[in-house]
Amino acid sequence: MHEVAVNPWVAFAYLVAGVCFILALRGLSSPSTSQRGNRLGMIGMAIAVVTTLVTHVPVQTVGLVLDGPAGPIAATGPLFARIDTVAVLEILAAIAIGAAIGITTARRIAMTAMPQLVAAFHSLVGLAAVLVGFAAYLNPQAFGIGQLVVPLIGDPFTVIQPASKVEMGLGVAIGAITFSGSVIAFLKLNGNMGGKPILLPGRHAINLGTLVAILVLVAHFAHTQDGWAFWVLTVLAFAIGFLLIIPIGGADMPVVVSMLNSYSGWAAAAMGFTLGNSAMIITGALVGSSGAILSYIMCRAMNRSFISVIAGGFGAVAGPAGEAAATDRPWKRGSAEDAAFLMSQASQVVIVPGYGMAVAQAQHALREMADKLKEEGVRVKYAIHPVAGRMPGHMNVLLAEANVPYDEVFELEDINADFAQTDVAFVIGANDVTNPAAKTDKTSPIYGMPVLDVEKAGTVLFIKRSMGGVGYAGVDNELFYRDNTMMLLADAKKMVEEIVKALG
Repeated sequence: MHEVAVNPWVAFAYLVAGVCFILALRGLSSPSTSQRGNRLGMIGMAIAVVTTLVTHVPVQTVGLVLDGPAGPIAATGPLFARIDTVAVLEILAAIAIGAAIGITTARRIAMTAMPQLVAAFHSLVGLAAVLVGFAAYLNPQAFGIGQLVVPLIGDPFTVIQPASKVEMGLGVAIGAITFSGSVIAFLKLNGNMGGKPILLPGRHAINLGTLVAILVLVAHFAHTQDGWAFWVLTVLAFAIGFLLIIPIGGADMPVVVSMLNSYSGWAAAAMGFTLGNSAMIITGALVGSSGAILSYIMCRAMNRSFISVIAGGFGAVAGPAGEAAATDRPWKRGSAEDAAFLMSQASQVVIVPGYGMAVAQAQHALREMADKLKEEGVRVKYAIHPVAGRMPGHMNVLLAEANVPYDEVFELEDINADFAQTDVAFVIGANDVTNPAAKTDKTSPIYGMPVLDVEKAGTVLFIKRSMGGVGYAGVDNELFYRDNTMMLLADAKKMVEEIVKALG
């Protein structure tokens, strides 16, 4: 398979695919160009897949049959090759099944469940890397990475190239970590596991020891090709994936999702080296590096250590999700009519969406409310925190689905200075990312995390189901009890629809 990759046309096709992937990432960096970025990514993947299929079509070698004096005889070697029709049909059937599952899932999945879907897809990428590694280990000659040795005494055996053994070991290890870690992330995001961190005694020593053992086994496998080392490092990699993600609480899931995305890319790149496929190397490196950069950005947005994310040791300080909030402090309750009056009299309203908006599916009603306000001459903006929701870009996707104009959507660093000149900040389902305690309370688990300065607005309207709950970080939001805050306790979609009616 390595010989095929030197074909100049194949190399050119993979280069074009790589350029498409780079342009796709560039397009995905902005909501206004994200659709074009998606299309370029699809084109690049189509080029890579078709090129790989065409250049690696399974063939059968066929010998020439000759008539001899005693009947038909075969020539001494294969003289030509023909396409293995059965193998091709199997490949096409697998593609069709995967496409059907993907299309059905994409059409049926709710936008609120998108983080779970992403985690599930990451697990499949990791599992695919593991399976490719298994196939390469069991049949290295088919992958062009082994040489058959026939000793004078004993059975023949295959010697795998040392570099391929390192690539194979690392690819399987990273893929296994990605798979098991993504499974835990899916279960937490989907509610099958609680958001509270599960803290094992001595977890840091266990994690570090397991990671060191995996690296030692990879080195041993590369040196000796002992099969037991390969299988043991695979088992340990599956285990460390669980151990790294279990201690992480629900508040930190956005970072986990982006980090697992990076892992899946590095796993694909490692398998690309094993297969001698430059397209996989390019794609994996792009996904891995962009995922790592995104994880770093998310860590800064949540005041987390990037190294602690990799080690799986963060998130333990967060309180238990769902913990009851302290409600014995005075707070003000408002109605839809109150909110409609205040916003209609404002010159500028900044809307701050969060996961509560996603759960309530309130984005369309919110855009209708904004349109009503703009008809009244009110300037409307949307403020997006990097970790609002449960995956990077979650709020941007929801607002785009509701056809909110891109030029009205601003990131934290671009909008924070505006709150002091804003008449009304309308917070809908965003909790931790608006908590002023992150700037003042050194004992708070979210201390140091950059938050939206909504408390600086003239009035804060805060939609929340009740006063008896807290955000993912497990801490009460002191914004609820500020003099300029009015609580609108109701389902987010229902409350926004009532405000729209009140606006007339």
